[in-house]
Amino acid sequence: MKRGSMFFRGAALGACALMNAGGVSAEIVRHKIPNSNFPIAQAIEVSGNARTWYISGQVPPLVNKDAPATAPQAYGDVKTQTIGVLNKIKAILEGLGLGMGDVVKMQVFLVHDGRAPMDFNAFMAGYTQFFGADQPNLPVRSVFGVSALANPGFLVEIEVVAAKDMK
Repeated sequence: MKRGSMFFRGAALGACALMNAGGVSAEIVRHKIPNSNFPIAQAIEVSGNARTWYISGQVPPLVNKDAPATAPQAYGDVKTQTIGVLNKIKAILEGLGLGMGDVVKMQVFLVHDGRAPMDFNAFMAGYTQFFGADQPNLPVRSVFGVSALANPGFLVEIEVVAAKDMK
């Protein structure tokens, strides 16, 4: 590494340390999609002393014990599965001292195979019960159509990243 480059790195690290020591607080800034009411953020900035949590992909809970455990009927339709998964995520976050408003990134996997198209509208009907008017801290989000999940009965899997300002 060149000497000038090492000096620049050291100066930059020192400046960051001084800013943090000087009380510059962490911020989580959500940028809305311009001219849109769609319930996701276009971008989110996480800076300063924010802590970040990565929540593994969650799948729906069993809602019908009489159905085979590998059938969608055991877990419900896409809306029911979405609500079940988001309630599981909510409980995990609460156990960590967080809430759904701390979610900054969401990746959604919806089954889309030759037998049935991805039911995005049903997903949104469940999603907007957790994000939107009642809870305006919107995450950035991607929704993927996948051919299958770990259990043939699962139609929805969601993973999230949460961040909280620790000031």
